Amino acid sequence: MMPSVDLAYPFRDRWLTQNSPANRVPSHGTALFATSFAIDFVPMNEAGRTAPITLGSLLRPEPAERFPGFGRPILAPVDGVVAGVHHTAPDHPSFRGLPSVMYALAQGRRAAVGWPQLAGNHVMIEAVGGPVIAVCHLQRGSVQVRQGQRVRVGQTLGRCGNSGNSTEPHVHLQAIDRLDVRHAHPVPITFGGRLPRNGEIIDAG
Repeated sequence: MMPSVDLAYPFRDRWLTQNSPANRVPSHGTALFATSFAIDFVPMNEAGRTAPITLGSLLRPEPAERFPGFGRPILAPVDGVVAGVHHTAPDHPSFRGLPSVMYALAQGRRAAVGWPQLAGNHVMIEAVGGPVIAVCHLQRGSVQVRQGQRVRVGQTLGRCGNSGNSTEPHVHLQAIDRLDVRHAHPVPITFGGRLPRNGEIIDAG
């Protein structure tokens, strides 16, 4: 296994940590597609909340645009070269409550299609002297970089979306030891030398 790679947070403002490998490995409940050390961040508003939950939220899908982070800039977490880009997947509604249960039941079918179906719109960055970093669930048509382009930490890659295997707008990061996700091994990640735990709020300024 490759040594861990230290990343910058790929966003500004306040985000909630979810599915952190600081709490369990594999962090997403499966080692499929080298996701053992993957992590998610959910955008929050200035009051420290995601979209408010109502009775309707528990009973039916909601527009992704209702969530405070939909469309926020997503930034490069590492210096490197763009090794892959996908930007045409649709942003689907968000699912909480009963709709999220129904959506979860179809996850196996999405996984059977392949990793791009789960990642949605994404950017793959081959880090300088290191692994490949996948930044996933971007907004359709928002990707601002192209394959082969060199990027620096903090450069805008695209915008937060709800594409792929996503119940609400958020960003998913994982590091892998090669570009071919099907045969890749996961690489541990840290942010500024540490790994936030589930429920920790990151204020990136």
